[in-house]
Amino acid sequence: MTTREVALQVPSSFPNDSWLRRFRSWRKTLAYLGPAFIVSVGYMDPGNWATDLEGGSRFAYRLLWVLLVSNLMAIFLQNLSAKLGIATGKTLAEQCRDQYGKTAAHLLWGTAELAMIATDLAEFLGSALGIHLLFHIPLLPAVLLTSLDVFLLLALDRFGYRAVEASIISLVGVVGLGYIIEIVLARPDLPAILQGTFVPSLDSGSLLVAIGMLGATVMPHNLYLHSSLAQNRLKSQDPEHKKEVYRFAILDSIVALNGAFFVNAAILIMAAAAFHHSGLAVASIEEAHRTLTPLLGPLSAFVFALALLASGISSSTTGTMAGQVVMEGFLHLRWKPWMRRLVSRGVTMVPAIMAIAIGVDPMKMLVLSQVFLSFQLPFAIIPLVRFTSDRKLMGSFVNKGWVTGVAYVVAAVIIGLNVWLLYSVFFGA
Repeated sequence: MTTREVALQVPSSFPNDSWLRRFRSWRKTLAYLGPAFIVSVGYMDPGNWATDLEGGSRFAYRLLWVLLVSNLMAIFLQNLSAKLGIATGKTLAEQCRDQYGKTAAHLLWGTAELAMIATDLAEFLGSALGIHLLFHIPLLPAVLLTSLDVFLLLALDRFGYRAVEASIISLVGVVGLGYIIEIVLARPDLPAILQGTFVPSLDSGSLLVAIGMLGATVMPHNLYLHSSLAQNRLKSQDPEHKKEVYRFAILDSIVALNGAFFVNAAILIMAAAAFHHSGLAVASIEEAHRTLTPLLGPLSAFVFALALLASGISSSTTGTMAGQVVMEGFLHLRWKPWMRRLVSRGVTMVPAIMAIAIGVDPMKMLVLSQVFLSFQLPFAIIPLVRFTSDRKLMGSFVNKGWVTGVAYVVAAVIIGLNVWLLYSVFFGA
């Protein structure tokens, strides 16, 4: 065989060729991932920490299955939101305005803004508590410092959407890494974790906490936001390209929201290993931080506060993005991007700062935020399921019959649990 013949045969059998194809495939996959990671921030914001801490400190690992079920429902609904944006090229807010008319759109915008004000209460509080616990700065100045995150977002915007995306994903990474450290320090019981995750257990004492964890599964602004972010991966309106983008959007949601499940489960596991084991029922984030030092050492308390700060900053930043999507979609504003973001943040930020300035109890603010979110949830979920089940609107992306059935069951469960929460808040059930 001649040298030329050997040279021609080598590329077809060269082992690095398959490795190169796999590398290119991974690069393509990673290029499509991102939108769901931004959305996932809302599932591990400071508002979720309170229920996770309470669930773990009071009931050990027994409510991990609740987080698992919650996560499955969240993945399902966020996929519907991404599909709506990819298939129609419009956000959930824009579709509400188009399908229901201007008057109804204004009413829905009002409920959405109330929900985001309520969400910002928890997110500002989390960021402020993180700064307060790390640097011992009083709560009100700490809140004013956290309000500067909108200017950070605007500054990053100059470098493009990917820069904003990367910064938020980095903060999510800090939260995840923080809780890997927390779990290592806490040394939890692995068999009990597996049992709590896959063997449902519920009694009258844990019922209300479980309802709180399930009822807070889906945050309305995430549904509006995801329908917008998913469109950022579209390069054309070709139907085949849209299907490819949607397939990657499903993978994106599965990876990102399972990451959020890990963080929430880690908070509950840490609380179970550190607090329940010691006979402590923790009722607030501050108490959890204060108690960690004698139980697990100063490193644990520091990591807890740092993760809380990263969670608060990232979730308040995505809240600003969601506010922009909602305001644009419902009101059809034509302002410059920096003006839209500044105004949307101002609308949601000022009430939060005022509440903290007059000394409203932090835990009461968390309860209040859950009440407002419960009110708004049906106004986001029901249109989402209705739109994605409309063949005229969705074309080949329309929900299959069983998907629509599951969607209405999930919507009914989440809305029902939130109604239960409202009843228990107002009537002390």
